[in-house]
Amino acid sequence: MRERAESQARTVTDARLSRMPGESADVSELQARLGVRIDPELLTLALTHRSYAYEHGGIPNNERLEFLGDSILGQAVTVKLFRENPRLDEGGLAKRRASLVSSVALAEVARGIGLGEFILLGRGEGSSGGADKSSILADTVEAIIGAVYLDAGGDVATDLALRLIEPLLENPDRFGAAMDPKTSLQELAARHAAPPPQYVVTDTGPDHNKTFHATVTVDGVVTATGEGTSKKNAEMAAALQAWTLASARDGHARASRG
Repeated sequence: MRERAESQARTVTDARLSRMPGESADVSELQARLGVRIDPELLTLALTHRSYAYEHGGIPNNERLEFLGDSILGQAVTVKLFRENPRLDEGGLAKRRASLVSSVALAEVARGIGLGEFILLGRGEGSSGGADKSSILADTVEAIIGAVYLDAGGDVATDLALRLIEPLLENPDRFGAAMDPKTSLQELAARHAAPPPQYVVTDTGPDHNKTFHATVTVDGVVTATGEGTSKKNAEMAAALQAWTLASARDGHARASRG
């Protein structure tokens, strides 16, 4: 498995050498942000979105690494939650795990380390804001975890996965918000005497494969976006991002008063 991934990575690296300036930043900077050394060719493969691969002659993309990383992340989070929450039943554990490995959560992790600037995207995807799309960011986080597993082994990959989600664990309120983000956002708005959140949803793609894009605004102050395979999922993703932004503002305000 490692040998095949390394061969694919070399193919991607060769293509990347001819990319246009600005398509992706130097991966050495990303390694520093991750706090782990990864074979540069494997890391480049993990950063290669299918749109970039298609525009460069069908070179390998990061989807296989994403598949691997998803399993490693899920196991790492499951074991951590099981060990640290002995009184939580199966349903509670499952909900917490879902809130930590969802696309919205992983996209939040990705934005925290500035991952978007490193992702290799096709021209169309890049010009349409692909570097900040939650689905692309989340998939790339998983692909990086998969690359670390192949290059450095399971222990290092697990350690990276847990370090990446650590900021999410610092706010226990997000577990409730992740389960019902629209209600949580509405309750947060009400506490600030603000009107209910307003959602605008659009869609792209053919009828059989639509992607929905939602924008939510709270009192004209907090605006966030989300996407999903249904209107409901897109609104939930936008609501959770807005709740996260608003909660962070509340935290900063309390800190400044203290």
